Amino acid sequence: MEVQITSENFESLKNGAQPLVVDFWATWCGPCRMIGPIVSELAEQYDGKIVVGKCDVEENDELAAEFGIRSIPTILFFKNGQIVDKLVGGVPKATLEQKFESLL
Repeated sequence: MEVQITSENFESLKNGAQPLVVDFWATWCGPCRMIGPIVSELAEQYDGKIVVGKCDVEENDELAAEFGIRSIPTILFFKNGQIVDKLVGGVPKATLEQKFESLL
């Protein structure tokens, strides 16, 4: 299950017991719409092991700025509150799955 990432809940999710994957996206972004269903699928697959969230850069521009998000989709991978990996642009499901696995 995916969570909506906002400035209000980000810190607690980032520092939670489980790794966190954040998909920075926007409704008008074509590649975001292509990768979105894959991220949702992986969120279901890793439910209970990894927290997966979506962060709309239009609604949370301060979070996007904090992490220097200039291109979307950008997916950040957090473990123990720290960024451990990053993907920018559309990528195949296998690549994403590999990144998810490396968080466990």
